[in-house]
Amino acid sequence: MSKPNQTLGEFIIENQSDFPGSSGELSRLINSIRLAAKVVNHEVNKAGLVDIIGAYGETNIQGEDQQKLDVYANNKFIQTLTNREIVCGIASEENDDFIRIEGHKRDHKNKYVVLMDPLDGSSNIDVNVSVGTIFSIYQRVTPIGTPVQKEDFLQPGNMQVAAGYIIYGTSTMLVYTTGHGVNGFTLNPALGSWYLSHPDMKFPEDGRIYSINEGNYIHFPQGVKDYIKYCQEEQGDRPYTSRYIGSMVSDIHRNMIKGGIFMYPKSSKANNGKLRLLYECNPFAYLTEQAGGKASDGFQRIMDIKPAELHERVPFFCGSRKMVEKAEEFMQKAETEDQSQSLSFSSK
Repeated sequence: MSKPNQTLGEFIIENQSDFPGSSGELSRLINSIRLAAKVVNHEVNKAGLVDIIGAYGETNIQGEDQQKLDVYANNKFIQTLTNREIVCGIASEENDDFIRIEGHKRDHKNKYVVLMDPLDGSSNIDVNVSVGTIFSIYQRVTPIGTPVQKEDFLQPGNMQVAAGYIIYGTSTMLVYTTGHGVNGFTLNPALGSWYLSHPDMKFPEDGRIYSINEGNYIHFPQGVKDYIKYCQEEQGDRPYTSRYIGSMVSDIHRNMIKGGIFMYPKSSKANNGKLRLLYECNPFAYLTEQAGGKASDGFQRIMDIKPAELHERVPFFCGSRKMVEKAEEFMQKAETEDQSQSLSFSSK
């Protein structure tokens, strides 16, 4: 039961009983993430005062230009999780391969692996737009006491034990789930403490906001184009409002509070979509479902997809349940019509 003015530390202690087999490890892991988040938040809030904005001069495994804060946040989260001897492995969007944690007294004894996007939306730093960190936690599947392996990371999202995000904005929030609902904590910078500000967060069942980069409209599948037209029609409670920040954390955070749908479909430029299944889609799918929403690739549940590689990309639709289901209707209808036309053409 949440209490007014409850701190994140108090909340974690109070809810440790949800994990009788973790021996406090998961709680300590969440504590490590909140510590790293405070350090990164401090650096994000100095952007413009010190030489931390702008490009780092290298590209990551995704082929994207790394920003200086990408590198800083990645290093800080890895350093914090490693030094506290609490995980057996880490996988980051910024690294080619997973990191095997070795060199301390608990070598290979820990149960959990962390997957993360250390700074989502970092290209917005230079223009003072909200960015965030996304994380996902799994219990390893290989034997404890042995070096962590790739299969420990290539688990479907339905095996997550926790997931969350930190949004660095007008206020800094840590939002997470351990499978018992979604709770949001706001940082009081004067005290350095996180306070429960958004207990039991829920997506409204329906909404009036759609979030998609409409500049790519010409490249979208027909089903997505049809759904966008539906959103823009003057009928009933439509047209809906278009809101797209370009920072996934910010867009989905807003939609969770106000009701809406976030979409990043495949396109003729990116046949598998752009977003990473392990670092972005699975954690947000878990959060979305725990908050009463829905997340899919347009045809199937995101968390049922078995990943084949660390940096796998998938189309992504998530948000208020009725809006996602309506988008899926348009996707499935367009695919059925396309298949019918193909069959008709081949029979001639």
